[in-house]
Amino acid sequence: MYPTRIVCTAAEVPEILDALGAFDCIVGVSGFSRMPTKVRTLPKVGGFSTVDIEKITILNPDLVITTSNIQAELAAECIRHGIPVLALNPHRLTDVWSTILQIGGVVGRQQAAEDLVAKIQTDLHKIQTSAEALPRHPRIYFEEWHDPPISGIGWVSDLIELAGGVDIFPNLREQYLAQNRVVSFEDVAERQPEIIIASWCGKKADLKAISSRQAFTNVPAVQAGSIYEIKSELVLQTGLSLVQGAHQLHTLIKDST
Repeated sequence: MYPTRIVCTAAEVPEILDALGAFDCIVGVSGFSRMPTKVRTLPKVGGFSTVDIEKITILNPDLVITTSNIQAELAAECIRHGIPVLALNPHRLTDVWSTILQIGGVVGRQQAAEDLVAKIQTDLHKIQTSAEALPRHPRIYFEEWHDPPISGIGWVSDLIELAGGVDIFPNLREQYLAQNRVVSFEDVAERQPEIIIASWCGKKADLKAISSRQAFTNVPAVQAGSIYEIKSELVLQTGLSLVQGAHQLHTLIKDST
């Protein structure tokens, strides 16, 4: 018996379920969910880190899908309430495929999930092939948050390299926890990034403030004005939008070479 009443506490999961033909199973979503557009009419159970267990229980779900260690306590709370949980914790780009396949399996759409993964991989391979032909691969600082400054999570580092860039903090890509990816402005400046990309989770990035940081005065990206924003939903969510985020990354890199 597959679940028929699913609460999705991460914004990307409804889009995945929709692509698998299982959107009708969703009864509640995160307040950050935007895609597909029909998700906006569904009951909201809170933000990514502020989900309300009472709002979940009212919906009488037979499955809650959580993502990341940030929602670990929520997963435990659901279990204490007798609600089955699929607790996902993707970190690297390969984990994105596992996430889609696990979601597909739990809703009885395994073949659709395999087809979806194959399509995403094909789209990303085209970007990678174009990136491999670039004359040079610029150093990139990706800022996931600004206070404190946090370098991008593992799959972002993977996407940077796939799109033709070089992550200036490759040693941090294995760190699951955001607090273990905190860097200093001096750390960034020392690595002399040629491109800075800001994608502040759930918040518009202040590119002017980034360029005004005293430690960044002699950073090549600042001197060249190569500071950009990519919306967080395109790169910080492990859903279908990663392809669009990778396209944007590749375009920025290609235009700089």
